Parts: sequence; C-alpha cells; structure tokens
Amino acid sequence: MRELPWPAKVYVVTLAGAAAFLLAGDLLEPGALSAGDWSTTLVLGLLFLLCESAPTLLNVPHVAVSVSYSAALAAVVLVGPVGAALVGLTAVVSVRPGIPLVKRLFNGAQYVICGYAAGWAFLRAGGEVGLPQVEDFPGILIPYSAATVAFVAVNFVLTAVIVRLAREVGRGQVLLRPMVQFLGSYVGYAVFGLLIAALWVTVQSISAVLVLLPLFVARWAFGHYHAEQRSYDATIAALCQAVETKDYYTRGHCTRVSLASSMIAEEIGMGTERLRAIRYAGMLHDVGKLGVPTKVLQKEGKLTEEEIAAIQLHPMRGLEIVRGIDFLDEAFAGIMHHHERYDGKGYPMGLAGSEIPEFARIIAVADAFDSMTSDRAYRKAKPIEVAVAELRKNAGTQFDPEMVYAFIKALERKGWNPPQTVSGPPPADAAETAVRDHDDPTAPIQVGSER
Repeated sequence: MRELPWPAKVYVVTLAGAAAFLLAGDLLEPGALSAGDWSTTLVLGLLFLLCESAPTLLNVPHVAVSVSYSAALAAVVLVGPVGAALVGLTAVVSVRPGIPLVKRLFNGAQYVICGYAAGWAFLRAGGEVGLPQVEDFPGILIPYSAATVAFVAVNFVLTAVIVRLAREVGRGQVLLRPMVQFLGSYVGYAVFGLLIAALWVTVQSISAVLVLLPLFVARWAFGHYHAEQRSYDATIAALCQAVETKDYYTRGHCTRVSLASSMIAEEIGMGTERLRAIRYAGMLHDVGKLGVPTKVLQKEGKLTEEEIAAIQLHPMRGLEIVRGIDFLDEAFAGIMHHHERYDGKGYPMGLAGSEIPEFARIIAVADAFDSMTSDRAYRKAKPIEVAVAELRKNAGTQFDPEMVYAFIKALERKGWNPPQTVSGPPPADAAETAVRDHDDPTAPIQVGSER
C-alpha cells in the first residue's frame, strides 16, 4: 500500500473491515449455509475465480472488468446473500499475475459488499432463495433485476471512488466515460447468472460451464480486441513523437489536430469506425515530414524552390511511410491530401472541391486552426477569435465551407484549450522566419533566390 495516497489506504482498510464484519456476523450463526449450499458456493466460487483471473482492461490505468459477477448473481438466487458474498471473496486469491496485495484486498472486500447488496435487494423485492422452479417464472425477474441493479451500482461506485482516491484520473478527466461503456453489457451478462440458476435444477454445476464458458471465451476475444487497439494507439503515438522531435514549436500539434478533426467529424455525423480513422489521420497528417531534411523545416529565411518542393512532397512521403499499416483505412486519404485547397491551388495533386477526400478537407481546417492558435518561432499564438475569422475568410477558397462552419459550431459548443506558451530559443530574425509556416494561411511561404 506504500504507493497509494493515504485517503485511498483508509478507504481500502474501511471496506475490508466492513466486509469482514458482515461475513463474520453471518457465518458465526448456526446453519448459515447448509452442506448443499456450501457445495454450490464452492462451484460458483471457482467459476467466479476463473473469470476474475482473466478480466478485460479498461482505458483507465490499472482498472479491469470481468464477467465473474454472473456467477455472483447466480449465487444470490441459489444460496442467498452470504453465499454471494463468499463467491465474491474468492477475488482475493485471483491467479492473475501482477496484482498487489492491496488490490486483492480491495477486490475481495468490494465484491463481498456487492454480494450482500444484491442479496438484500433480491429479498426485499420478494425473491426466494433456492432452486428456481418453473412456476417461479416470470415472477423471479423483478427481484433478480433488483439484485442486478444493486450489484452493478455498488460495484461501480466503490470502484470509481478508489480510482479517484488513487489519483489514476485527473480532476479534468471524466471517469464515467470508459466505465459507462460496460454498463450496458453488465445488464446483458446478468441474464447469464439467471440462466445458471435456472439450469441448476437439471444439470447442477454443469450449468455454470454450459452458460459461462462461451461467454468467457467471447469476453477474452473482446479483451484481445481492446489490447490490439491500445497497440495501434501506441504505434501512432510513437510516429507522432518522431515527427515532433524535428521541430520544437510543433510539440502537441498532431494531438490537437486529431482532436479538432474529431470535433468536425462528430459535428457532421460520422460513424464510430470513421471517427477512429479520422483521429488516426489527424495524428499522422504530418508524418511525411520525417522525410524532409530538418534543416529545411527549421530554416530561418526564405526557402528555395527545391526546399519548397521538398516540403510539398511530405504528404506523399507520409503515404509511403504508413502505407503498410493496414488499420489506418481511410486515414491514408487524409494524410495524402490534407494540403489540397478547395479552389484547386493546393498540393500535391491540385484537387478541388469534392474531388478532395472528405478526411483531407476536415484535416485542412483543423491543421490551419491549430497552427494559428499555437506559438511559432516568429510569432505568438493568435486568439481563437482571430483564427476563426481567418477560417471564415478562407472558406470557399482554401477550405471547404461545410467543414469550416461545422468546426465553428463544434467550437461554440465544446470550446477549445489552446496549447501553453512555448518558450524556445529566439529566432535571429523574426521577419525572416515568418516564411516557414506552410500550415498558417496568414503566413504564406515565400521563395528566395538560390545562390
């Protein structure tokens, strides 16, 4: 517990004490569980332990969920609150590697409390503990639903509190977002707990295997998918970092362009898969700069025609770099064409209007906006209002008007957090370096004569 803040330590100890008090109070009573109840609890506990040992990781650091609670809910029906609490207690001995003792203690304690809460709700709603019979349906659905709501609600609240106290999320980060994604599936998986209890009448403990084994496999596949997505994100982040090391003043540019592109895409109603692709495209739109000499990107003064040509090749070089990354899908078009202009005067192919891929028209607006609202070597960031005015001014010539107005609407609703002021080495001549920023529509590139 050494790495936890003291409020989190107090919280975990308090939960453990409450769980121990509840269990001790019931288990010390004679006949709390019959011999048959103990065997049922043991089977369900082993199933709970199996599922708990292979959970699915959430986007919140060090937080995971599993389908083990289906076994706990089945225990609520078959053996009551005490049995459900004992089933949840098996989380303490999870065989998942790398779990410190404090986390095992928290998991076991909160599942004990969740089991009691679910059992209490089940009984209060009119449920009867024991093997359900045919005549019990559909009447059992109401108390079982109450048990499900109680279990999920208590589990969610207890977990949210420990994550917040452990400072795994910042004050500005929304904890609900990654966890709410699973609330719908929680309700669906609760049905499997009732199926286990219903089948127990005929096939006994085999019912747990018949119901939860396919579910467990499906959950494992879902977890594998999320792990794959995390590896994709890590790949994109590494490429962005490589690009941004070439220019001190563009740190964070890729991330902000990705965010602004997502805002536009959401405003025009893009679906989930395309939203993911536009985020990737925004992150990687300048990856081709890896193929542009650093001395050209950071040159102070006017650029020669050859240097301008080298810069204008970066979209094509970007496509060459990422061509083999299969999961980028439509992002390729955004990377290749984000410097095309709506009037056909852009590069690398001089496309105009609807000829320009939608992703590229989105990124062009996001790219220019972030460039204008960020510090550069030759000037301070422009106010958001000034940048928006420039977007309006260039709508129909440099930018697709639809994308400009979609972004303005998104800005009005969500706002924008400009990057912090960058303090870097002052340029030798600010007037000379102003010609380097080809993303800022207010600072066009100028051509110098070769010597």
